[in-house]
Amino acid sequence: MSLLRHPLVMRIRRNHALEHAIMHLLSQSDPSLQLVGRSDWKGISLYGEVDTPAVLNAAKQGLARLRAGEAWLRLHPRCGTNFAVGMLLSGCAVYAAMEMPRKSIIGRLLRFMAYMIGITFIARPLGMLVQRHVTTIPDLDDMRIERIHREREGGTTVHRIVTAGAE
Repeated sequence: MSLLRHPLVMRIRRNHALEHAIMHLLSQSDPSLQLVGRSDWKGISLYGEVDTPAVLNAAKQGLARLRAGEAWLRLHPRCGTNFAVGMLLSGCAVYAAMEMPRKSIIGRLLRFMAYMIGITFIARPLGMLVQRHVTTIPDLDDMRIERIHREREGGTTVHRIVTAGAE
């Protein structure tokens, strides 16, 4: 069995897809909204100031729309996957620039800068590709929202969306 098809990983990928759908829908109603999401095998945590009824509505609507075939909702331009891909590529650029047989530090620096310019153009599309094929999956047919509760962690509001099904 592929690691991506392991039941625990599948749950995380499905919750991640729903997380993105929720973020899209909440942002449509309030473009200035600042939220951070995190998915795990039990559900989704949203960190930031947002009304609980709005979260519940977005979760239900996001689940229904993903089930209806709106798979694009599972991809989000501000996902941490995009950031991680960019950081991985940047690390590779540093390594490649340092390993090049150049006697001049200026030559290495110029090569590194050229790599970083290239990375700027490919990191986001590559991150979206990784989201599409690795970190999310839109198949939520047997997923259900068990409950949503709001709590405070320090000075931050956290909404926990507990999901079930999709085993």
